[in-house]
Amino acid sequence: MKIVFMGTPEFATGILEAIVLSNKHEIAAVVTAADKPAGRGMKLTKSSVKQFAEKHQLRLLQPEKLRDEDFIKTLQSIQADIFVVVAFRMLPELVWSIPPKGTINLHASLLPQYRGAAPINWAIINGETTTGVSTFFINEKIDEGNLIISKEISIHEEDNAGSLHDKLLGIGKIAVLETLEQIETNTYKETKQVHSDTLKYEPKLFKENCKINWNQSVNQIHNLIRGLS
Repeated sequence: MKIVFMGTPEFATGILEAIVLSNKHEIAAVVTAADKPAGRGMKLTKSSVKQFAEKHQLRLLQPEKLRDEDFIKTLQSIQADIFVVVAFRMLPELVWSIPPKGTINLHASLLPQYRGAAPINWAIINGETTTGVSTFFINEKIDEGNLIISKEISIHEEDNAGSLHDKLLGIGKIAVLETLEQIETNTYKETKQVHSDTLKYEPKLFKENCKINWNQSVNQIHNLIRGLS
């Protein structure tokens, strides 16, 4: 299929690389964040996805605004079959509704649990023993579209955010490739996400929610440190 890929960090780069190496699909364009100042020298830094796209000579788009008229026209002119989104911004409907086969997202949790920006960290911080990845069709709500594939893994006591990131990336590659194959062959099944009062959401990580509370148990403090490492 003809794909437009959207993503920014290293996690997204791993998925993009898996699609490219599969030799089963055409990456017609890559959309990523604009270069941003970073480090002590505040030098403009390219995203991980941009570096990969340039290395492999993939068409690159870096819109400052996703509703920009020229950007929308460019996406439409590409005539992609599907958009694949991994660790990117929330898309407006006029973007995710463009491709005929829809827009899919890979999320690093077993949806509907742990929707939001930091699922890997919070799964460890909260002491979960299992987590996973989910692919789903994007809709107007954050991480609430119909599920396509979910894959579960165990969280071990020695895992931290870094090691769990790498494990989830590994099964995420498999999940995305399987999802694309099912959509291409029209053999996929959609499952609505079940909503309940017991769902856990994870807020963004800020200094305030990363501070150690010394009144907590040893295990809770240990999980916080693992989840931020």
